[in-house]
Amino acid sequence: MLSHLPSSVVLALKKVLFLLVFVVAWLPFNAWQNMQASGLYSLYAWWPLFLIFGVLPVLDHLVGRDPANPTDEQVEKMSRSWWYPLITLLVVPVQFAVLIFGAWVFTRHGEQFGLLGQVGWILSVGIVSAILAINVGHELIHRRTRLENWAGGLLYASVCYAGFKVEHIRGHHVHVSTPEDPSSARFGQSLYHFLPRAYLHNFLNAWKLEAERLARRGLPALHWRNELIWWYAISALLLAGFFVAFGWQGALFYLGVSWMSFTTLEIINYVEHYGLHRRKLENGRYERTTPAHSWNSNFLLTNMGLFHLQRHSDHHAFPNRRYQVLRHYDEAPQLPTGYAGMYVLALVPPLWFRVMNPRVEAYYQGEEWQLSAGQFIQAAGRHTA
Repeated sequence: MLSHLPSSVVLALKKVLFLLVFVVAWLPFNAWQNMQASGLYSLYAWWPLFLIFGVLPVLDHLVGRDPANPTDEQVEKMSRSWWYPLITLLVVPVQFAVLIFGAWVFTRHGEQFGLLGQVGWILSVGIVSAILAINVGHELIHRRTRLENWAGGLLYASVCYAGFKVEHIRGHHVHVSTPEDPSSARFGQSLYHFLPRAYLHNFLNAWKLEAERLARRGLPALHWRNELIWWYAISALLLAGFFVAFGWQGALFYLGVSWMSFTTLEIINYVEHYGLHRRKLENGRYERTTPAHSWNSNFLLTNMGLFHLQRHSDHHAFPNRRYQVLRHYDEAPQLPTGYAGMYVLALVPPLWFRVMNPRVEAYYQGEEWQLSAGQFIQAAGRHTA
């Protein structure tokens, strides 16, 4: 739809389209409005999930791909703009407003939902919270200003997953697309094999990395300078706050929303690096991370709501680039649809393998040694199961 527009026009349009994140934040309130208007509380509890996973993938293909890559001159100018950091920082209070509103609806009107509606409401607020806290937090923890970096930590603490702030920067970005990184899914590995290992690794490796950082300063792991202690303390205070304000149901709601949010993070991790590998060099080191080591998706609409997260190839090749100047690479491995569609596909391993395994094999055609015999056997076993 936009492929024939000049790049400068698309970039100007995107400056406004990044505000779509606040439309996402509005979805729970819109669902509540529909509940009151129709009386169908249990049905509209699932409304944000339906829009994100049912309607958005269709709109992605109708709107089409993003044709605009900023020039070096535009990158320099856009990187200095105050507008783009402001949007991400404004998400912080919005995220807390969504959590409080969601808990209020869940606890004050839960009897009108029924069990199915309650589950739908937790998952719906959880996916919205993932887009706000997880996605925007990811952008902010990569920034070097204290305000932005701490704002990113606060967003992750708001969904009980602050270890990601440490592990992602010092662990995942170092070992991405290697056997040393459990956050990079192997060829033939199902989502349900991947998730428990990702949860455990994220938590344990964050503490290990932070302990190593403190040890280099001659400090013990359990020290007030351990940032994880502070972030997890914030999560504990939030849990206590929801319990005091909304009772045990409020605490249950908060934990459920947090689970949905950080599970979404790990599902997207699964999608972003599935089956891709960095070559091991003769000196025993792995090759430098390039755009070839992350799956790219250049569908415009989802990219606007996710602050260019789908231009993941450029992010891993140049992790200090701000979201607004990330570029698309045609030569990077390409996903067949946006993250919303790939999320649903990953939930059904046979369909995931049917769609993605041929793409991995085609990408490594002529270099099949990149995929170990064990991985091919593992995948084949799953296909015939």
